[in-house]
Amino acid sequence: MNVWKITGGHRLCGDVRVQGSKNAVLPIMAASILAGCETEIINCPQLSDVEAAMEILRHLGCRAEREGDIVNIDSHGMTRTDIPRDLMHEMRSSVIFLGAILARTHEAQLTYPGGCELGARPIDMHLEALRALGAQIEEDGGKLECRDSGLVGTRIALPFPSVGATENAMLAACGAAGQTTIVNAAKEPEIVDLQCFLRSLGASVAGAGTSIVTISGFAPRQIVGHRVMSDRIVSATMLCCAACAGGALTLHGVVPDDFETVSAALEEMGCTIERRSMSVKIVCDRPLRAARAITTRPYPGFPTDAQPLLMAACLKAAGTSEFMENIFENRFRHVDGMRRMGADIAVSGRTASVTGVRELAGAEVSATDLRGGAALVAAALGAQGVTQIADSGHILRGYEDLDRLLNSLGADVRFEGEEPLSLENAM
Repeated sequence: MNVWKITGGHRLCGDVRVQGSKNAVLPIMAASILAGCETEIINCPQLSDVEAAMEILRHLGCRAEREGDIVNIDSHGMTRTDIPRDLMHEMRSSVIFLGAILARTHEAQLTYPGGCELGARPIDMHLEALRALGAQIEEDGGKLECRDSGLVGTRIALPFPSVGATENAMLAACGAAGQTTIVNAAKEPEIVDLQCFLRSLGASVAGAGTSIVTISGFAPRQIVGHRVMSDRIVSATMLCCAACAGGALTLHGVVPDDFETVSAALEEMGCTIERRSMSVKIVCDRPLRAARAITTRPYPGFPTDAQPLLMAACLKAAGTSEFMENIFENRFRHVDGMRRMGADIAVSGRTASVTGVRELAGAEVSATDLRGGAALVAAALGAQGVTQIADSGHILRGYEDLDRLLNSLGADVRFEGEEPLSLENAM
């Protein structure tokens, strides 16, 4: 069990070079097996989810090695088509390997994935998309047996703009004959980053960032390089940490539009936001007011991953902030920890009302998921006294070297337990 001990009351000041995106790099790593080739992934964050993806690649027979922030993958030697249960359960995104394995080998054996327990997140849309391309998939006791006699391009209409289903369909379509059209595709920036990588790999892909994505050919290349986009949820996290603790931070190497909904909400609450082409500066030097009503929606709406973080920023804001969670039914699991710190939060179904309090006090709390754990860290930065967060590894799944980063900005954070994954430790 990891333990984060945070002494609140310290303002954050300084510059932050935002890490590479977890949600972008994982499907890119899966895509590296579409054909036997050598792949260099630059700006790859050092996270437990990334390490789990590297273990999956090695199990499949690929070479996967890290040097600093670069991960090199050689998929020429891929010999297996199965992913065992223990590796599948390491992370939710493990299911993204299904489309890539089918495209490469026309058969795959795996189990249902793991990940944060945020409620029902069925992979039915993933499976139906693959079936539309010609895959035969049998489900038995949590196991999936998949095969095809040749994938064929088709029209795939997703009932919901699922990021994972869009990515799995894009990967599988690279191994299909003819053109595939994905309708009601997810529009997230990570989909655009995947398209950029697939094009470098030799695929003919267009439309990422819109609701219609087409894949119409694949002429694989032998050596591919790609720089991963910055992590927009980490960017949102740092902005919300500054709002909780007060201070001034400048985020570098970011695309402001990627997390504009979060920046705009904080600006309306009273923070000063300065946007430039590749940086965002936030200044929080006065008491905040309640946020406008926040409703989580697929991109370009307010991201569900940022909802707990903005809630942390609202805990001491004057007035009442309303949050409506439309993506995951269990996305309010962090509320109990915030209440232990003195927050005034009422939850009814998928709605949470946060009434700002004068002060928060340190307490012993638990991280129950990745973004909820990060939100408790943010809240603790603005609380009086010491907050102790028990964490079974959730936070390390998405944040690189978080304790050292916050301490470099003026926070007082101590990490006890498994050594945080960092570039320094990886080299």
